[in-house]
Amino acid sequence: AALLSITSIADARPDTRRMGCEELRDLIQSRRAVVLTTGPNTYDRYVRQFGNECDWPEVPMSAYVPTRDGSCPVYRCQEPVNNFPN
Repeated sequence: AALLSITSIADARPDTRRMGCEELRDLIQSRRAVVLTTGPNTYDRYVRQFGNECDWPEVPMSAYVPTRDGSCPVYRCQEPVNNFPN
């Protein structure tokens, strides 16, 4: 039963590879943040560019995911890289 529920959860996540880029970006914009399947064993949480969906100190950073029509630019929460010397 546990294996079945894990499979059901994975199946419930939208799969970026089955969506067009514009469709995917509209989904993220409408939900503000969404966990998406990006490959056979990969998933992540993607967010709008402008909003407060990230927990501090993370900010929306550019990422690319595979879609039906190529590679699609999206955003996910990450800590910014500090390139300033101490």
